[in-house]
Amino acid sequence: MKVWILYGDQVESSADLAHEVRRFQSEAIELGVELSVYRPDQFDLLVTQDTRDSVLIDGESVPLPDVVFPYFNHHDHSYFSLAVARQLERMGCIIYNNANTIETVRDKLHTHQIIAEAGIPSPVTMLAKFPVDMDLIESTIGFPVVVKTLNGALGIGVFLIESARAFKELMDLIGQTNPHLQLIFQKFVAYSRGRDIRLFTVDGQVVASMERRAKEGDFKANYSSGGSVHPFTPDQAAIDLALKTADVLNIQIGGIDLLFAEGGGYTVCEANTFPGFKGLEKASGVNVARTILQAMQRRCEAKSHQVTTLPPEKKRASL
Repeated sequence: MKVWILYGDQVESSADLAHEVRRFQSEAIELGVELSVYRPDQFDLLVTQDTRDSVLIDGESVPLPDVVFPYFNHHDHSYFSLAVARQLERMGCIIYNNANTIETVRDKLHTHQIIAEAGIPSPVTMLAKFPVDMDLIESTIGFPVVVKTLNGALGIGVFLIESARAFKELMDLIGQTNPHLQLIFQKFVAYSRGRDIRLFTVDGQVVASMERRAKEGDFKANYSSGGSVHPFTPDQAAIDLALKTADVLNIQIGGIDLLFAEGGGYTVCEANTFPGFKGLEKASGVNVARTILQAMQRRCEAKSHQVTTLPPEKKRASL
């Protein structure tokens, strides 16, 4: 099996997700997987019906892999990066996750629109509009209120505003300096303050989980923001909620973050298509990198079996 990881930073660095990419490299050697890491900007996209089995990388024609894993960090959601993923998918590669899924999930409002339509519990969410109607915020969401940038990740661009006065001051400042900043407001789930759970899903299965707890004085539990990670065995309600969320968002590999609801149960905080797993492996003891590569192997084997069992005319059309 040949796998390409699309990653925009230097692998031998401290950049977001670089540790995870190195984990994939080491596990690939153990599994006999041929794994290569390319930056999206190494590609030249030549769209033609004549060449469907190779792409241009650094100006050279390179045969396609079996599987592509777009593993973009939080600042690499460019049109070009998504176009590379989309082209490889259209040329027949197995993609984890596809470009449409990435585009959907990176937009936090769109994510909540979809899961609300599916009847999945999540905090009340509103798209910011300037000038902000303070009375409307008070009556529909209340305070404290969580303010998030629309495309943030790793806990970056997430703020808890405790009072109406502090919220108004912040909104007045943003309205004067950057009224086009894309923000959402969310109801604060006080019962889950400073803690949440991450369930890691791969091909419709929860393969690992953990509880995250914020450092003292913070409300964000992200491991990358200094939070601590702890073993957590999810009950069936948490598993069902995570899998349903991944399903409606068409996520093949993802991290689903759940908040504890008062009185029992959970509510969906957010979903991630580029989940880091350094803390998850530490807390759960699960070899996440190997689990993902093995899922890719199973998908390749299933695809190969499907092609070999097709009638000759359909087999030619699928190749």
